[in-house]
Amino acid sequence: MNTTDRVIKQSPYSARETVDRLADILKQKGITIYARIDQQAEAARAGITLHPLEFLLFGNPQRGGQIMAENPAAALDLPLKVVAWEDDERRTWVTYNQPDFIRQRYSLNEATAGLTDIEPLINALLKG
Repeated sequence: MNTTDRVIKQSPYSARETVDRLADILKQKGITIYARIDQQAEAARAGITLHPLEFLLFGNPQRGGQIMAENPAAALDLPLKVVAWEDDERRTWVTYNQPDFIRQRYSLNEATAGLTDIEPLINALLKG
């Protein structure tokens, strides 16, 4: 299910619990959570039925600042985002941008693009 611009991994938890656990990991690491949106609830207010779908927007101003200093347009993909959702079979998926996609999209050097690599956080989440 992976593509060249994003990573999609299966989570053993519900969408809500996946985002709860990720938020806990981020807080423990001193990473700022800017927004959490229950997209399922928002869609329901518009009369649209969705399976559970949660969005988390987070970042580290030190890291994000370095990225935007190299290319201000990178702010389009910052702060970082993770989406967790459940499919028709009640499996939960987590997706986020590939660091290499962000590097190429904004012509960032490899070291700067590495600041967007949240793979270790996601792996910690999925290991429980």
